[in-house]
Amino acid sequence: MTDRPAGIIGKGMIGISLAVLFTGNGIPTVVLAKNHEAGLEKYRAYYRDLIAQGLVTEKQAAACERLLSFTEDYAGLREAEIVFECVTENLEVKHGVYRQVEAACPRLRAIASTTSAISPADLARGVEQKEKIMVAHPYNPPHMVPCVELVRNDFTAEDSIGAVTELLEYCGREVCKMNKPAPGFIANRLQHALYREAVYMVEQGICAPEDIDKCIRSSWGPRYTAIGLFDHFDYAGLDLIASIETYLYPDLCGTKTVHPSLQERLDRGDLGCKTGVGYYDWRERDMDAFRKRTGEPYLRFFNWKLPEG
Repeated sequence: MTDRPAGIIGKGMIGISLAVLFTGNGIPTVVLAKNHEAGLEKYRAYYRDLIAQGLVTEKQAAACERLLSFTEDYAGLREAEIVFECVTENLEVKHGVYRQVEAACPRLRAIASTTSAISPADLARGVEQKEKIMVAHPYNPPHMVPCVELVRNDFTAEDSIGAVTELLEYCGREVCKMNKPAPGFIANRLQHALYREAVYMVEQGICAPEDIDKCIRSSWGPRYTAIGLFDHFDYAGLDLIASIETYLYPDLCGTKTVHPSLQERLDRGDLGCKTGVGYYDWRERDMDAFRKRTGEPYLRFFNWKLPEG
């Protein structure tokens, strides 16, 4: 790996989590952000969690923090070859960021946006160095969840893709490359196809949300943490799969709009955990225990190249 720092623009959850990941693997990291104190506190909070989980020592955390710096000026990114853009989902704002990065970084090899929705083709419009623009969409929190979806535009250079891939793989990330853009990228297309069917089953009175979640957790959910979907279906036999699909597909949900039961909840202001009620009642749940369970499956992926304390 190069000794040059990784650049990050934005001190939100994704940007700071990436800073945790990069410094945790011994990579100098510069974060461009106004009033960076909140970002630094968030960074330290992530490391406190890692220390509490026994993944990092206090000495190692201190060594990682020495690799982190903040700047309020694009000139502070001058030495960066790879810059991760983690700003608001607004094309005009992003294009303004890219133009300033192009002007400030003479060794620039890639600008990777962490957008969860915007096509890299739209990101590249109005930008001079289109060949350096791509999407590198991580899952929250990026320092723990290994998947990063890499999406090129029609102009993205192999050198730029290679540079970002090398950095992410060095940090133990699973880089999932797309040959061309598609709304939702890879994981969200799969996740929302599943959610569409799940909500439909609830609306049709087939089963309750609790039983759908129980079924996923106790059937194929654990399987897909060890092998993939195509692994499984190939192993089962494609003739069997085809016969099941011939019988099943006509009965599956094909809606192209938000489900009525979901829209009803939106109209009532029942938005889930953040309002206390969604499909579930969250008001009596132990949220500390829930967050702990949410993160536990990813602990086995922790394989950082931590700097010496």
